[in-house]
Amino acid sequence: MIEQRLSEQRGHGDHGWLNSRHTFSFANYWDPKQSGFSDLLVINDDRVAASRGFGAHPHSNMEILSYVLEGALEHKDSMGTGSVIVPGDVQLMSAGSGVTHSEFNHSKSEGVHFLQIWIVPAEKGTPPGYQQISVPESEKRGQLRLIVSPEGEDNALSVRQDMRLYAGLFDGDEQQTFPLDETRYAYIHVARGSVTVNGMRFNAGDGARARNETSLTFSEGDNAEVLLFDLRPVEVNHPSR
Repeated sequence: MIEQRLSEQRGHGDHGWLNSRHTFSFANYWDPKQSGFSDLLVINDDRVAASRGFGAHPHSNMEILSYVLEGALEHKDSMGTGSVIVPGDVQLMSAGSGVTHSEFNHSKSEGVHFLQIWIVPAEKGTPPGYQQISVPESEKRGQLRLIVSPEGEDNALSVRQDMRLYAGLFDGDEQQTFPLDETRYAYIHVARGSVTVNGMRFNAGDGARARNETSLTFSEGDNAEVLLFDLRPVEVNHPSR
């Protein structure tokens, strides 16, 4: 079963310097039917104006991924980590027992467009940590490339949960049939462009919950960038944030 949710059905927050679309309940957007999926708690599709951003603020007991689509995102945290990530880079901050960080648009003239993704960790109170990788476009072209996993194999980031995240680029005749364990859940998020998945058309910002599926076929892409989450088959009742 594939349960599609269109881009315009997401929550929306326009703060002038920040234009954000919320796949799941976040901040002032609350829908009890959209309070995450398994351990996937947040997908925020954020566009931040030049030289603006999120000042220093705390997090704990959360795995926080940043995936840049356009522009450059500057990160600083209380662990002493500082970096600027650009398209192709993936960043994972494990908040664990507690960390403070800030995120700003590094450019003084151009906007930045990125996804912020939150994963609920399997354990609380673990030491905080930071990881970052750069994935060449060639490794995602016409296929789904592992970028996050519990063990961090194949140069993936290591996450503190039983989940895996794949990223792929599909255009024209590029196609992949991706096998799934039908006992697990999957979530599809189209970051940009459009693509057909198992005969269903997805556009930028669209997503879908998948249950009891043995495979997903990605085809007929039009400059599509896709994220696929492989998740534990659990229904989690996440509280309002």
